[in-house]
Amino acid sequence: MKKEEELKVRISPEDKARIRSKMEEAGILNMSAYVRKMALDGICVKLDLAEVRQLIVLLQRCSTNLNQYAKRANETGSVYAADIEDLRSRLEEIWELSRQSLAHLASIR
Repeated sequence: MKKEEELKVRISPEDKARIRSKMEEAGILNMSAYVRKMALDGICVKLDLAEVRQLIVLLQRCSTNLNQYAKRANETGSVYAADIEDLRSRLEEIWELSRQSLAHLASIR
């Protein structure tokens, strides 16, 4: 969408410094984009997705291990208790990280 209209607002140097500080906290480099987003939506949220990436890695590892266990069970006809315990432990770690991530997201206002 082409932006043709201009909106001028007068602010104090202190206000500009506060706006710039909040803009940096949100990880936005363009003041025009930040002010436009705040004026239209009232919020800017910067998500730290490190926990989500960690969750994906854990899910991938768990999935790989589960496939290996299934293959071994099909080949040998048995499943080792240690494998099941390892999988249970990894799943518990995934659930805990999921709960923490969701609690963190729910606290964003």
